Amino acid sequence: MTSNTSEKSQRTLQAWTQQQRYAEAMIPIIGELYREHGVIVTLFGNSLVNKSPLEIQELHRIARVNVDPEIHITEVYPILAEMAVLDLAPARIDVGNLVTHWRGRSRSVSVADFVRDELAGIATGKASIRPNPQDVVLYGFGRIGRLVARILAGKTGGGDNLRLRAIVVRPGGPDDLQKRADLLRRDSIHGSFSGEVLIDKEENALVINGNLVHMIYANSPAEIDYTKYGIRDAVVVDNTGSWRTREQLQKHVEVPGASKVVLTAPGKGDVPNIVYGVNHHGMREAGAVLSAASCTTNAIVPVLKVVHDEYGIQAGHVESIHSFTNDQNLIDNYHRKARRGRAAPLNMVVTETGAASAVAKCLPELKGKLTGNAIRVPTPNVSLAVMSLFVEQAVTKEELNEYLLKASLEGDLQNQIDFVNSTEAASTDFVGNRFAGIVDAQATQAQGNHIVLYVWYDNEFGYSRQVVRCLEELAGVVMPNFPKRARAV
Repeated sequence: MTSNTSEKSQRTLQAWTQQQRYAEAMIPIIGELYREHGVIVTLFGNSLVNKSPLEIQELHRIARVNVDPEIHITEVYPILAEMAVLDLAPARIDVGNLVTHWRGRSRSVSVADFVRDELAGIATGKASIRPNPQDVVLYGFGRIGRLVARILAGKTGGGDNLRLRAIVVRPGGPDDLQKRADLLRRDSIHGSFSGEVLIDKEENALVINGNLVHMIYANSPAEIDYTKYGIRDAVVVDNTGSWRTREQLQKHVEVPGASKVVLTAPGKGDVPNIVYGVNHHGMREAGAVLSAASCTTNAIVPVLKVVHDEYGIQAGHVESIHSFTNDQNLIDNYHRKARRGRAAPLNMVVTETGAASAVAKCLPELKGKLTGNAIRVPTPNVSLAVMSLFVEQAVTKEELNEYLLKASLEGDLQNQIDFVNSTEAASTDFVGNRFAGIVDAQATQAQGNHIVLYVWYDNEFGYSRQVVRCLEELAGVVMPNFPKRARAV
């Protein structure tokens, strides 16, 4: 080893250690902003709340690959430190976008003045968004139910926004409560729950991060009186998929203590299918029965919208390459649907999907323009939508990716669309991704008026985040995004 190599090695280690110091110093600031002010700090859309120093450093590295090669933690920390001295109201604040705006100001003002100017709209003092928390009930506690519970537990904070109050399941055995707790604590795909789950046998309840959640046993919604548990005007999240029509779902809100129901599957008939970010406006006035559509619909509709808004979609086909689900058989056996009886862990299975036709419920202007199909594949989570589209305007791959990157960073769909630009990206990289869909820039194809987009999605967690966003909209606790000004890409 030469002396130059040794010196370089020392410099590299010193630089890494300095980054760690900054990351460690950021953690208490991020935590206090979240707990005391309800502020969620993000870096180009990825939350920094409850992250370790190494995770914060890794998110900066990912940002340099996908978004901004110049973003460094040494620039982010001063912005964050100035945020800490302000008395902020609840909001989502993206420090990555703040840094790029700061550069654009040519350092003509101090960091403190810049931050005060950018965040003036929320420098209005600590305040709860609601006078009282919104009660939430999970009806069913399967894959989506448990992930929604995890997300709600992480959002409970001081308990003044959304609060999970009860979980409804069919009666189990004598150790039912213990098994439910264990399934919440441990997940083969998403890992251990980063929180505390205790059992209160006297109340037949789980205590999740200090929040008492009653376990209610029932065979149908009609059997329940939520007011017996102190629950009022609850939003019921039906995770069972057993009831899809308005008449069936209405039974959830005909019992004492419930006011609305959100189905975590496509609704049938005139049930509104909501893809948050696209057609959620007016949800609170749309009646007591709503659907959060499907995971695939949530993944593709935001991307389809921004593409249609800019280039105009004439026609297209969407192929969903979807992980197997609990609906399929582990080994070959009878199934009422074609091909789904074949062993899910061993086969790629061609099957139908209603996602393409469901697009029209959210984007009526695309009615009749899209076809769709699906292939179930032997992976347990993370799916991929391949969208072959004919558009009105010719566009290059570079132009299209630049436009989609910008859509992922700001505007109405920045919380729904993510963007990855790596030649080594694979499905497991997106387990736990909080966005509805992730555009794979390296896979994008464009030839004249024909484009092909590859959109990854965590069909469990990303979808569950969309469900919770619907709950936040119904509760009136949606946080504004800052900064507001446009960012140059």
